[in-house]
Amino acid sequence: MLKPPYTRYDQLWVYNFDRTDLGKIDDPDLIGTWIEDDTAILFFHREKEALVDTICARTEAKILYQANLNYQDWEAGLDITTFTVPPLTVAPLWEAEQLPGEEGNIPIRLDPSVIFGSGFHPTTRLCLQVITNLLSAHSQEIHSMVDLGTGTGLLSLGAAKLGVQEVRAYDNNPFACSVAKKNVKLNECQEQIQVMEADLRGALPDTRVDLVVANLYKGLLLNFFENPDFWKAKYYIISGFIPSMEEELLAALPMAQLKLLERRKSETWRLWLLANKNR
Repeated sequence: MLKPPYTRYDQLWVYNFDRTDLGKIDDPDLIGTWIEDDTAILFFHREKEALVDTICARTEAKILYQANLNYQDWEAGLDITTFTVPPLTVAPLWEAEQLPGEEGNIPIRLDPSVIFGSGFHPTTRLCLQVITNLLSAHSQEIHSMVDLGTGTGLLSLGAAKLGVQEVRAYDNNPFACSVAKKNVKLNECQEQIQVMEADLRGALPDTRVDLVVANLYKGLLLNFFENPDFWKAKYYIISGFIPSMEEELLAALPMAQLKLLERRKSETWRLWLLANKNR
């Protein structure tokens, strides 16, 4: 996450350790620690060879890999900048002061960090577009939402800014949860959005809400589709898959209780908007 004296991301120094128990790391250049299975990935604004050597000596950890890359390279060559999905305008913190003040514009200030959900991946943008369209057409029906795999919290923020009163946002990545909580606070949405750490491969969060957003990978979507408790919401926005995955995912849907309202695509990615016939 961004903290003084840093106001934007430029160069990233990345160190992947073979364990997670590295102790407390209090360094002004630390962006965050990403826990992935049994490894820890540390992101810094500056080179940290001496600190890494100290950590390895103290914990007997080993480095699996390390890299130095430009922030744009981390973001697949994209320049993370302000964009609009009317009426929402999303600005990274380094452009937030330039947010337009036109009537009807709803601003979102975002620290994208190194977490999925900057808004520049096709599935994130598709989900945000469908959320805005759905809430425009059905605002009186949608008061609660579950965001599965929230990342930066952007989709939850979009929904809250458009009037959804209760949002529960889940992610299994502690670093993502920290970033999402920061973004919730930046946008003063603490009373609407609750961010929680949860391993979505385990217990399923309560889906008795008006809208579930699941922008996830195929295996996890299939697990959800096969669980009757997943299908308790009124509407579903499902994304995170490509055309070659659609047949298998469609076959897993309990279509007797669902209606496919919309099918969208962006580049090689797909999205479905579903309605529960029983709600």
